[in-house]
Amino acid sequence: MSELTLYYDGRCPFCVKAMRRLQAWNTAGRLGFADIRRPGFDPSFLGVDMAALDRELHGRTREGAVLAGIDCMLVAYTLVGRGWLVWPLRIRFLRPLLARAYRWFARHRYAISRRLGIRLPPACDGDTCNIGNPFLR
Repeated sequence: MSELTLYYDGRCPFCVKAMRRLQAWNTAGRLGFADIRRPGFDPSFLGVDMAALDRELHGRTREGAVLAGIDCMLVAYTLVGRGWLVWPLRIRFLRPLLARAYRWFARHRYAISRRLGIRLPPACDGDTCNIGNPFLR
C-alpha cells in the first residue's frame, strides 16, 4: 500500500493533468491514485461523502488519516520529492489565504480547464481517466 492515496476527480481535465504529473514523479511508488468518478466508488470508508470529495482533493495515509485540500497537496508533493513547488503552503500566515484560493479554484476547476484549453487525454476511457493503481479496499 502506498504512503498516501489521492482521491481525484477523473472527469476534471486539470485534475487529471496534475495527477499524471504526480504519477510521473512518483518513481518510488509512494503515492496511490483513485478516481472518485469510477463506477462503484464508495467514499464511506474515508468518513466523507462525495460532496466533500468533489469540493477538494482528499488523500488517505497508510495509517488511515484523511487529509484534504492544501494539506493533502503539501504531503503529496513532498512524498514525490517536489515539496519545493508548494513551499508557500508551509508558511503559517499564508495558509488561510492559500486554502481559500485553493477552494475557489477547486470549485471552478471545470471552467478553468476549459479556459486553459486542457482536455482529458485520448487514453481516458469514456467519462473518466484512471491515473494508475486505483485504491482497492
